[in-house]
Parts: sequence; C-alpha cells; structure tokens
Amino acid sequence: MDEREVLPVGEDTGTPDEIDEDYQDAVLPGARWERRRFVRCDFAEADLRGLVTQGCVFDDCDFTRTDLGESRHTASAFRSCRFDRTVLTDTTWNGCSLLGSSFSDCRLRPISLRDCDLSLVSFGNAMLKGSDLSGLRLREANLTDANLSKTNLRGADLTGARLIGTILADADLREAVLDANGLRQADLAGAHVDVDTAVAYAAACGLIVH
Repeated sequence: MDEREVLPVGEDTGTPDEIDEDYQDAVLPGARWERRRFVRCDFAEADLRGLVTQGCVFDDCDFTRTDLGESRHTASAFRSCRFDRTVLTDTTWNGCSLLGSSFSDCRLRPISLRDCDLSLVSFGNAMLKGSDLSGLRLREANLTDANLSKTNLRGADLTGARLIGTILADADLREAVLDANGLRQADLAGAHVDVDTAVAYAAACGLIVH
C-alpha cells in the first residue's frame, strides 16, 4: 500500500478480523502485513523479526517472548497488548497507538517512536535510558521505577503519568507537560527543565515564588 494511503490509527481495516488465533512459535521473519486486524491472538515465542505492519490493529494480543527485533510499524494500533520479555530492539514506530499496552522485562533499546500515543502504557522498571520520547503522548502512563536518564522527553505530554522512583537524571523535560502529582513524585535532580516547569515544580512542592 502506498504510504499516502495509510489509514488513521484504529480505523476499520476493511478485512475480516482474526480472533483468538494461535500464532505461538510461528516463524514469520520479514513478513509484511497491511490493513489486518487481530483480536486476542497469541503470538507467544513467535519469530516476527523484521515484521512490517501498516494500518494494522492488534487488540488484546499476547507477545510474550516474541522476537519483534528490527520490525517497522506505521499507523498501526497495539491496544491493551502484552509484551513480556519481548525483543523490541531496533524497532521503528511511526504514527502508532500503544494505548493501554504493558511492557515487562523487554529489550527496548534502541527504539524509535515518532508521533505515537503511549497513553495508559505500562513501562514500569523499563530501561529507556537515552531514548528519544520527544513529543509523545504519555498521559497516565506507568513509568514507576523506569530508567529515563538522558532521555529526550522534550514536549512530551506526561499528564497523569506515574513517576514514583523514575530516574530522570540528565533527561530533557523542556516544554514537557507534567501535572502537580507527577512533579511531586518524580526525582528531577539533574533533569533539564524550562522556567515554566521550574515554577510549576516549586508550586507543587508548596514553595512561594516571588
């Protein structure tokens, strides 16, 4: 499909849904999937290295121990999916939604995310050090105990994100949106912030700025 014809994320693909299909241990490296929809499918331990998806939808699918390394995804939605010990190194995500998906003990670096919606995503304890998450929507994401040191979060929307124990040393938070709870929870020591965030942080901590 021509890139100019990419569907908006989550739009009806126009093809029959694949529901409760078993792809466990499937060997499909380099597969190309366009405008396909998967519901509650099991991809556990499948070899999907180099997979290319465009305009696909995955709802409540299981990617436990799946190899998705070097895969590329454009305008695809992975909603409420489980990524447990999944290989995601060298993956590229453009204009994708990962709404409500959970990532546990995954190999994430390096990873490229552009214009993606990561609202309600769980990245608890994730190693994302040095990643570029600039401009991403991370509303109500669980980033508890995640390592985001040296991460580019410039312009990211972190409204409602859980930041307890999150490591943000040397992270770029300029123009990022954080609410009062996030500012109180986060350890911002060594983080790069703009004046507005500094003032908001002071107010969240009960300081009076003159």
